[in-house]
Amino acid sequence: MTLGIVAAVTYGIITIIGGMIGYIQASSKVSLFSGSISGLLLIVAAFAQFQGLTWGLSLAAFVTAILVVIFALRLVKTRKLMPAGLMTSLGVVALALMLNQLIAAR
Repeated sequence: MTLGIVAAVTYGIITIIGGMIGYIQASSKVSLFSGSISGLLLIVAAFAQFQGLTWGLSLAAFVTAILVVIFALRLVKTRKLMPAGLMTSLGVVALALMLNQLIAAR
């Protein structure tokens, strides 16, 4: 199991949990749906990568990059460390691991 797979699964689980917390605390259905969809996409991508499918890592990096941009914009707007700062930081680390693996595979 590679670091890219671990990063995708971990960030996917954290994203799903974050969506649930957003729904519980703020009754935000958008948080629940977007967190669940993006988290499941990351987990599916990690599973595909684990099975040897090359598109899995690319999908995980793409979804993570989108989430990093969204959370970075939210961090600039709200200036709150939770959840935007945490998700941006974790996303940057996960994306770096995924891109490192993508570059090494080529």
